[in-house]
Amino acid sequence: MIRTAALALAALPAAWTLELADQAGKLPALGWNSWNAYGCDIDEPRVMLAANALVDTGLKGAGYEYVITDDCWQNSEGRDPITSQLRPNLTKFPTGLQGTAEKIHGLGLKVGYYSSSGSMTCGRYAGSLGYEKLDAKTFSDWGMDYLKYDNCFVEPEYFDDCLSCNSDPSFDSKGMKNGSCTSATPQTGYYSFNVTFPFCNLDYPNFPSDGVNYTQKYTALRFRIMRDALLAQNRTIVYSLCEWGVDQPWRWGNATGSSWRTTNDINSGWGRILQILNVNSFLGDYADFYGHNDPDMLEIGNGNLTVEEQRSHFALWAMMKSPLLIGTDITKLTQPELNILENKYLIAFNQDGTFGKPAKPYKWGTNPDYTFNSTFPAQYWAGQSDKGTMVATFNPYNDTKAMTAQFSEIPGLKARGRYRATDVWTGKDMGCKRGSIKTKVEPHDTAVYLLTSC
Repeated sequence: MIRTAALALAALPAAWTLELADQAGKLPALGWNSWNAYGCDIDEPRVMLAANALVDTGLKGAGYEYVITDDCWQNSEGRDPITSQLRPNLTKFPTGLQGTAEKIHGLGLKVGYYSSSGSMTCGRYAGSLGYEKLDAKTFSDWGMDYLKYDNCFVEPEYFDDCLSCNSDPSFDSKGMKNGSCTSATPQTGYYSFNVTFPFCNLDYPNFPSDGVNYTQKYTALRFRIMRDALLAQNRTIVYSLCEWGVDQPWRWGNATGSSWRTTNDINSGWGRILQILNVNSFLGDYADFYGHNDPDMLEIGNGNLTVEEQRSHFALWAMMKSPLLIGTDITKLTQPELNILENKYLIAFNQDGTFGKPAKPYKWGTNPDYTFNSTFPAQYWAGQSDKGTMVATFNPYNDTKAMTAQFSEIPGLKARGRYRATDVWTGKDMGCKRGSIKTKVEPHDTAVYLLTSC
């Protein structure tokens, strides 16, 4: 059973949101995804290692429930020549994806799989374009609870006449100003083909909307076709759109899936995390219950991120009410890393059942408000929850900064009010504060407070 409901977005045109049965997809998904840990080197033992680790480490108890097998699970010979069904690689998955799903479900967890809205997945296995009804039924029969649906290898008949002016630096766009292009330079590579596409409406200066109705484009149509196929099944399946932020999915994703990727892929570099945070700082008005901006998976445990950088990464992803999908070998996480991932205050904010809107910047800090800057994103964030107001002060600099959360600037707080502050990282009661909270924030770290009435 599903229903659609009107969702009014502040300063935005009316949109529709998709509500699934049993409130599936109402809150951001929490779990694990295989891609950042293993890429194509994935198999059932690694998936079950992650599933068991979610239980053994206490992450399941903290709310992490989805175990998602990303690309490269398929037989390299493609679909079954008689039934046209997708086939798993039985060397990697000897009990098939259904058998793996039964084991994961036996642990009290949920199962996610991957496909693409093109002729091939990004790893060059069979895609679902043209086979959406068959694949949706196959996934349902295999016990799937979550589908990550990618955007690779689109066939020419589904090419859009133009693309949005993407704000993500990883797409190597030229002539950008505040997230919008200023010249008509064609771009390549969006669809994994060596072709070029012009940008739409290039004279429109503002990100995150260029005035084009992308709901009418083929990109949105491809993702809607799979939505309808999933909704026709007897099983409720949360639908995650991995559309990379091309054609502004935040403007039509609410009517299509439970979450939508807002950028190209993340990696474990600090600079990339800053780029993605910057893009998402402008998109908070588009998210609410049943529809979530997705800045991609968590990199905690990967690369050379400092503890402070990992804290900022997790805190801001959680406060933006993003899906929180761990992307590493869970068995190798250190205790400090597990402590970050299991932070009860930030998970409670992310999973709040009363307030669906994410935290948003209330002041940019280094730059004038609403400045697009991939090196120095917004520094001051706040959001409401059923437990109080969550406030974050983020230091993107390479040295320690004295930072002040001024109550008069924070939405919903009284300028001269008194609020009890809890340090979200330590759980320490900081007592009642009047007017502001001042603290020194270490390089690349984020101080986070939960404020309640005294």
